[in-house]
Amino acid sequence: MSKERPFPTNPARRAMVLLSGGIDSAACAHFLGRDGYEVSCIFLDYGQAAAEAESRASKALAERLGFTLSSHKVTPAPTFKKGEIRGRNAFLIMAAFLFSSPSISVIALGVHSGPPYYDCSPAFAKIMDRVLEEYSDGSIRLHMPFLYWTKKNVVDYYRDAGLPMELTYSCEMGHPNPCGRCPSCRDRRILEC
Repeated sequence: MSKERPFPTNPARRAMVLLSGGIDSAACAHFLGRDGYEVSCIFLDYGQAAAEAESRASKALAERLGFTLSSHKVTPAPTFKKGEIRGRNAFLIMAAFLFSSPSISVIALGVHSGPPYYDCSPAFAKIMDRVLEEYSDGSIRLHMPFLYWTKKNVVDYYRDAGLPMELTYSCEMGHPNPCGRCPSCRDRRILEC
């Protein structure tokens, strides 16, 4: 018979947020900081097309918002194209876990509702939370505070908090000037952000 573990057993309220340089992850870091967590951020270059632009945006956002940022390049990494990267969020969560300190109680992502990808679903969140819980004996849990929010809800939160929209980067192509055609660029155009 298994025992349910309380959330979290680690008394520290320290969160590591996967910061991609976009609106969702920056909003997530701010949200957790406002909620009383001591927030640190991590940026992972795993061969994504926008790695360089995302890294610059993550550094600028972390500096402006007052969060520490560690950056890691995971090699050898294939070069990925735009669109869905199978297993990406599971990989990012486990990489953050690998690089996290023992004092971290939460690994967080700015995932929101709407995308059709499995790794943006409540079922995925539940499974990955359980994986982190088991690996850490209950001391580290997964937190996706926007899991049931729409993209518009996240953008509204970002704006209402007065966060720097101009420092964010979301184009999946990685061009200096956003392409305007990828799903992330289309979201920004529709939401005028």
